[in-house]
Amino acid sequence: MRFPVNFGPLKRNEARPGRRFQPRIIGLLGVLAVAGALQACSVMKLAYNQAPDLAYWYLDAHLDLTGEQSLRLKASLNQLQAWHRQTQLPVYITALQQLQQQISSDTTAAAACAVMSDVRGNLGAVAQQAEPLAAGLAAMLQPGQLRHMEQKFAKTNAEALDEARDDSRKIRQSKRYQQALSRAESLYGTLDEPQRAVIARRLEQSRFDIRVLFAERQRRQRDTLQTLQPLASSQASPAQAQSALRGLIERTLSPPDPAMRNYLDELGQENCQSFAELHNSTTPAQRGKAVETLRRYEQDFRILNARKS
Repeated sequence: MRFPVNFGPLKRNEARPGRRFQPRIIGLLGVLAVAGALQACSVMKLAYNQAPDLAYWYLDAHLDLTGEQSLRLKASLNQLQAWHRQTQLPVYITALQQLQQQISSDTTAAAACAVMSDVRGNLGAVAQQAEPLAAGLAAMLQPGQLRHMEQKFAKTNAEALDEARDDSRKIRQSKRYQQALSRAESLYGTLDEPQRAVIARRLEQSRFDIRVLFAERQRRQRDTLQTLQPLASSQASPAQAQSALRGLIERTLSPPDPAMRNYLDELGQENCQSFAELHNSTTPAQRGKAVETLRRYEQDFRILNARKS
């Protein structure tokens, strides 16, 4: 699940449905794992139940799948979701119960980061379960489909660059502020001006740099294409394919460049510190609202978990 309040990019081992300057290659895992990011109960349930379709549409847009590939992928995605519903939703329910008990008290950056560490562990389980699916799809790909993916990357990169050029730093900062405020108020309800000032100040002080993240996004895209190339057309055994894709995911979550890893770690720590500072400024009434919100999420996950297919 996405952490309810986010002031910037997640730490390097965290995953969530991406915006334009965030990693997208593991979008499939993110969709299946977080089910719509908990923005509204009805939306969350709908997104979770449609997760295989959403993941398929994403992959098809990047790979231009054939009829046979589509049929096999859809079946695999449904199987993956069934596994996730049975094994992972109970973990989310337990985590939400624990958060309801903790959120009435003050917190620390370390405690916030511990929650995110638990989320990363859950996502790692999904990634491991998805390896055979990904390896099977990679073996079915043709060179033309990899060229299609490369062209898709180039198109979305150009669109992102155009958007960045059109927006001044002040406009980008305003957008980030509005997003952070919306997420915070979806948990706590309406924030007071001093609490809004906390968000604004933390964003202003952040080391967030869209250019650095865009360069890392391009590196991940190149890595993806280079990894898939020898796997396409069954040029590798299933075990080799799974090993190669496992390495790709590890490099996606933990970049090879130490400087980039340190940068993403610092942004993650900023995020935890920002959440702790904002949370500790909330009133008992706002924390009560947060408990109610988390309880609704728990109830929705129980409903989803009870559904067998």
